[in-house]
Amino acid sequence: MRILFVADGRSPTALNWMRYFVQVGHEVHLASSFRAKSDLKLASQQFIPVAFSERAATAEGEPSAARKAIPLQLRTRVRQWIGPLTLKKSAEQLRRIVSELEPDIVHALRIPFEGMLTAEAGVSAPMVVSIWGNDLTLHAPSSPLMKSATRKSLCRTDGLMADTKRDCKLSWEWGFDPVKPSLVLPGNGGIRSQIFYADPSEPKGPPTVINPRGLRAYVRNDLFFKAIPLVLEEMPNTRFICPAMQGEAEAESQVWELGIGDHVELLPKLSAKEMAQAYRRAQVMVSPSEHDGTPNSLLETMACGVYPVASDLESVREWIEDGKNGSLVELKNERVLAQAIIDALQDSAGRAKARKLNQAIIAERAAYESLMPKAEEFYRKVIESKKG
Repeated sequence: MRILFVADGRSPTALNWMRYFVQVGHEVHLASSFRAKSDLKLASQQFIPVAFSERAATAEGEPSAARKAIPLQLRTRVRQWIGPLTLKKSAEQLRRIVSELEPDIVHALRIPFEGMLTAEAGVSAPMVVSIWGNDLTLHAPSSPLMKSATRKSLCRTDGLMADTKRDCKLSWEWGFDPVKPSLVLPGNGGIRSQIFYADPSEPKGPPTVINPRGLRAYVRNDLFFKAIPLVLEEMPNTRFICPAMQGEAEAESQVWELGIGDHVELLPKLSAKEMAQAYRRAQVMVSPSEHDGTPNSLLETMACGVYPVASDLESVREWIEDGKNGSLVELKNERVLAQAIIDALQDSAGRAKARKLNQAIIAERAAYESLMPKAEEFYRKVIESKKG
């Protein structure tokens, strides 16, 4: 197949998905919504700025001055309220690309703003849209323009992929025709077992907690950082690892204000292999998010044998049963989160039980090698359905 992906070419999730189709020999093209460099052997790659993505980074890939200066919450709100106004101009560029390539299928890897862009372009090729994480629970209702663009995306698409059953059901309310093909599987295609695996036993050394979520508008890192001193009161040797937070002013200021610098490692963005190594340093993972689909970091955590402490969300409950293979927490305040972390660190028997259960769940429901052929077959189904 000749496949055109409309995606954020920087995203590890998108790259993991596209990697399969490159490796099995399809002709893969990328229209990236952000400037990106990739080690994938793509047939072509072009940059289509949308929703001010051209201002996110320099040509060398470094964060732009605007990104550093404007707080994350404000950047998110600006994109939600004004970003859809950029779709029309960007759609003209995407239409030209589709006309030149004549792809067999176009797949937009998330709704805002790649699915919105593809729908606005009105491409003639069969169109697939993926729902990631909080596309419908956070972004879709955030502004009148986002509501309209989300609905247009789901009405226009010929096939739907979602990383939770919840989002498949929600998509019907946003205009997706349930008669059309749909498929539920992790947004990144699943877990590559040669990278994300558990060591035979837990790491030795001080109790260690990892927060792999980075800085996102829907992740309560404020509660996470405030919980750290409370954990240290009970377990003063505990270490906290925070990938993708090094150099981020919001994280650095909280660490400094709370006086927890001796216990916290703010790390840069890590490769998949480096992330797996970081997971295997920890006994417990924390995911304090207010909105989510199936977080890739949750599945990676489970595969690496780390005990998850996650927000009690409907989507997360599709993977975690509270007290059995992880802990689900209502994000009321930092004390509730701190106590859940302490309980997990002190319950070695519970962690051992969860470790075995989670590895079995990943092998059965989230193995990249078995899931991606289903995605490949799904493309063929959408193409045939469009012809019919």
